[in-house]
Amino acid sequence: MAMNRVTMYTTEVCPFCVRAKALLAKRGVTEIDEIRIDRDAEARQRMMQITGRRTVPQIFIGETHVGGCDDLFELDQDGGLMPLLQRAAA
Repeated sequence: MAMNRVTMYTTEVCPFCVRAKALLAKRGVTEIDEIRIDRDAEARQRMMQITGRRTVPQIFIGETHVGGCDDLFELDQDGGLMPLLQRAAA
């Protein structure tokens, strides 16, 4: 089963980013497109514009903005994470 692309806005020192990455890895995600906003002010502005949030991580699965770490864990607990991660092979 192919997986949707995961994109995560992060910073170098972010325990919530580490937790989110660990959960995604546990669910089979092997690649995360990581955008470090602590190194790129334009990326930080873009993240805030797209999400309306200032905190990291900000997680996208495919085109869907999941939110932050707590949102990701809640989605997983509610059974919504795996269906969002999985997509039919093209």
